Amino acid sequence: MSSGNYDDRGNKDASITNPKGRGELSARPGTGQVMETASAFLIGDSMTGGYGKGPDILHDCTIAVNPGEIAVIVGPNGAGKSTAMKAVFGMLDLRQGSVRLDGEDITALSPQDRVVRGMGFVPQTNNIFTSLTVEENLEMGAFIRRDDFRETMAQIYDLFPILKDKRNQAAGELSGGQRQQVAVGRALMTQPKVLMLDEPTAGVSPIVMDELFDRIIEVSRTGIPILMVEQNARQALEIADKGYVLVQGSNAYAGTGKELLADPEVRKSFLGG
Repeated sequence: MSSGNYDDRGNKDASITNPKGRGELSARPGTGQVMETASAFLIGDSMTGGYGKGPDILHDCTIAVNPGEIAVIVGPNGAGKSTAMKAVFGMLDLRQGSVRLDGEDITALSPQDRVVRGMGFVPQTNNIFTSLTVEENLEMGAFIRRDDFRETMAQIYDLFPILKDKRNQAAGELSGGQRQQVAVGRALMTQPKVLMLDEPTAGVSPIVMDELFDRIIEVSRTGIPILMVEQNARQALEIADKGYVLVQGSNAYAGTGKELLADPEVRKSFLGG
């Protein structure tokens, strides 16, 4: 995987506006850039909340992504990265803030309704049906569709050729990286407006991680916004149009992937120097 291919990726679509947007997300002074979020295609805006009646995990947290972009959420263990993703997907109640998709406030919608609205979500674990074949897993991804989805399946097989070769094999027999491809492919079968990935490279080898990142870049080039939580912060920021560093459930730093990689404080605190 060559980072030289990433410089001009993404269509940088600025035509989608949201009159309800609150404006800009500012990084800490001197760090990153001021990131305009008023026109974001998907935004979790000023989110505060936690699980059930427990304490707040997110504190005024904002993350956003636009068509053709890859936005990554990084930070130390326990920073609230996956919680922020789940909040955007509706898996916990927000006590403050909102979630908007393509100009619509979806804060009150269930995760199932958000899928119907166009969210594709791939959790970190338990994200495939191990007893079903690869093709049956993909077919399960088309459960909300009433049209002919064979063309979409063909596109997914073009994106992940190994899945076509193993389409009649039980998904539980695949390697970790191949399972992740099945999970992403199944989410794409819904023809989502946005794709959300929670730790897509967890537990895979560096070679498989590079391959998965390459496929993620290919998906983003089709114009689908991608919001991704990643523990492999340096590698994720290398492919990111936007990066959000969370600390204790709050935005600590924000900027482009290049800016965050070049920032000495981010490098020292989160990237190993």
